[in-house]
Amino acid sequence: MSKVDRIEKETQEPLTFSVPVAGAMAGLAKNASYAAARRGQIPTIQLGGKRRVPAAKWRRILDEGREPSDAE
Repeated sequence: MSKVDRIEKETQEPLTFSVPVAGAMAGLAKNASYAAARRGQIPTIQLGGKRRVPAAKWRRILDEGREPSDAE
């Protein structure tokens, strides 16, 4: 079990979301989610060859109703 798996197991919360999952949390379909990520409306980070959405930052943006650029 990796360190990340142990942390997620302890907190029961993922540290990152896939772009489609993050978009679905905002009511977006898969293609709209990727388009929003390209425009910077969904914040992403590059991990290896994958784009992931930082969970804490995304939840904060959704909770507070702010634009990603305002949440930095």
